[in-house]
Amino acid sequence: MKITFDWLKDHLKTNLKEKNLLEQLTNIGLEVESVESLSADNELFKVAKIIKTEKHPNADRLKVCEVDVGQKDLKKVVDKSNCVFAVCYTMSCYPMIRQAQEIVKSGVLGDINQNHVEFMQDWMTPENAGDAPHVEWRLDPKISGPTSCVGDIGTHAAHLAQFVSGLKMVELRADFHVCGHPKPLEDTVFMTTKYEGNIPGTLMATRQAPGNRGGLRLRIFGSKGGLEWDMENAETLKLNVFGQPDQVLTRGHGHGVSARTERFVRTGRGFPEGLIEAWANLYTEFALAVSARKDGIETPNDWLGYPKISEGVAGVKFIEASVRSNQEKAWAVI
Repeated sequence: MKITFDWLKDHLKTNLKEKNLLEQLTNIGLEVESVESLSADNELFKVAKIIKTEKHPNADRLKVCEVDVGQKDLKKVVDKSNCVFAVCYTMSCYPMIRQAQEIVKSGVLGDINQNHVEFMQDWMTPENAGDAPHVEWRLDPKISGPTSCVGDIGTHAAHLAQFVSGLKMVELRADFHVCGHPKPLEDTVFMTTKYEGNIPGTLMATRQAPGNRGGLRLRIFGSKGGLEWDMENAETLKLNVFGQPDQVLTRGHGHGVSARTERFVRTGRGFPEGLIEAWANLYTEFALAVSARKDGIETPNDWLGYPKISEGVAGVKFIEASVRSNQEKAWAVI
């Protein structure tokens, strides 16, 4: 007798996962002989939109079709639509990240020669963490794709390093790891990265680092100095110019914080802001962009810094290169 897993769940009124439910059935004497997945081969198929058709040059009853599988042409669609498209790389909207970007642009650090970023979290440490609904899909290759950690938090780290440094990541060498209990996708990645101008860097991301919650940390070094930022201490930015006393800039008005950065400051020093305000900064810039577009106002290139479609496309290319590098055990061009 063959029955579906969903039918079993409906009649047994249970939320058990497939493996656990099959074990329970066997334990009560209803031995399961085999399990067959009818969707196992679905990865071979893609849903596509037919863009245009032409008569086949060598067959009367055939047509040549141009199709869009929804992966490569999104930027073209956005560019033609005259719409504003924002990507939720929210960490780029912290005030002290905008201040860090200005410091790099000002040349205080000199010529950038290293770019290091890491995103350390610990919420996947418990063995049963994967049973939670908001985690289960992240570890399902049919939903999440060929990567979990890289496609989730690794992209934020990669974007932040490029956003602040102003350098495009062009190559990487990635190694995926499962550092905790067994999982179908990686929970940790270590990368050696290379930016335009042959600038070296590193990128690390994990969900298996007990004691780290929002451990997004950025360190950029140049020929004259360096800066460091930690999201768990997002109110401060460490700046060092070689040979001079270390500086710690704090979010607020004045005292080393530029007027451009002050646009993102809501409360005075000593009254902390955080991720919620970073989201608000992203939404504010997006709303300003939409309003300007509707009113036909041309905005200066450096006026709004919210992540755009091109940065989203770069994130997808980063993920694809990471997967290739891990599979081939070699450097991959982004």
